[in-house]
Amino acid sequence: MPAFIGISFAILLILGVPIGFSIGITSLLSIFKSNMPVLLNIMPQRFFSGIDMFPIMAMPFFMIAGELMNRCKITDSLIKFSNILVGHIRGGLAHANIVASIFFAGITGAAVADSAAIGSVLIPAMVDDGYDEDFSAAITAASSIIGPIIPPSTIMVIYGSIMGVSIAGLFAAGIIPGLLIGLFLMIMTYIISVKRNYPKSEKRASFKEIWAVFKKSILALIMPFIILGGILSGYFTPTEAAAVSVFYAFIIGFFVTKTLKVSELPEIFLKTAKNTGIIFLIMSSASILSFFLASERIPELLANMMLSITENPYLILFFINILLLVVGMFMDITAALLILAPILHPVAVSLGIHPLHFAIVMVVNLNLGLMTPPLGACLFVVCGITNKTLEEVSKEIFPFIIMELLVLFIITFFPALTMFVPKLIGLV
Repeated sequence: MPAFIGISFAILLILGVPIGFSIGITSLLSIFKSNMPVLLNIMPQRFFSGIDMFPIMAMPFFMIAGELMNRCKITDSLIKFSNILVGHIRGGLAHANIVASIFFAGITGAAVADSAAIGSVLIPAMVDDGYDEDFSAAITAASSIIGPIIPPSTIMVIYGSIMGVSIAGLFAAGIIPGLLIGLFLMIMTYIISVKRNYPKSEKRASFKEIWAVFKKSILALIMPFIILGGILSGYFTPTEAAAVSVFYAFIIGFFVTKTLKVSELPEIFLKTAKNTGIIFLIMSSASILSFFLASERIPELLANMMLSITENPYLILFFINILLLVVGMFMDITAALLILAPILHPVAVSLGIHPLHFAIVMVVNLNLGLMTPPLGACLFVVCGITNKTLEEVSKEIFPFIIMELLVLFIITFFPALTMFVPKLIGLV
């Protein structure tokens, strides 16, 4: 049966069937093959229960908030602030790209949005300043995956909802891994920039200059503190924090920057509805498939197979990382998470691996798929901005992939890094 499920799913994807329908059709075919037609009666209930969870309401709210803040034209102020902080380092604009992604992560929580918003501004600026266009595209795609790791993160909301893991804990656990990725990317950027003699600012900004730019950026920088502060202090649930962030974005857009127009709202809501609908369809279909897999005891069989090889938790994590890296290269991140988390999560927990630690390892791992060929979504975004080919950008992004893999294995084998913030604030 596992082979039948895998082959059916692969054929549907190759034929170009959308991922949500591919999962649903695979589930239906598997039920027919199992000779248990009674399961057909359960499909509608499972389809609905897959999205009947209050926490996932945070996801569309975070999407709306990110889109509103994007329309508020705050991207420019974040980039200027980032540049004034690190522009004096060799390869200054490339470093600013990374730092801007860290700041932007606290607003959108989505890698593709980060690539589009920052890339459309910084890639042309980097090219004008003497950077190679394919390098500019590569660093934008590589740094954009910080978005779903530093909170808020829609993928963490989904994981926490389906696996019963604290979303507040996931948000806290993602902070250090996200910052580590940014640091390692800056190290590689500096090495490449010195080798290629990329430019830097002529002088280091004074405190007065930094303060002046900071004041212009403060409206954007406050949002992550509202979201995280509210959640981690217990004032908001993640869903309530997401709704508050939408309210804050409305206030900023209409009454402070005055860059939002009422006529833009239908487009924003429609875009959010489409994106949410796609994700909810995947979640509902994956719920049916997960139920069928559980009824066939496939997760248990896989767990026993892995444990028969070794019971060493570090080796199991190593094998899981390899599996996820391969899957992430070819499958949508949401679909991969929804299919594999219910299978792999119990295996990890049974070996004494903390649920928060494993969740972050899985989220970081699958996010790497957004910047790896052949189906990295962020790669396609930056290729569209630059008109560079996938091969050209992939060649330049390879050193950054290596650095992010290093971070992945560091957080995998040193769980204290991931668990530090949750323990510090009493969430563990």
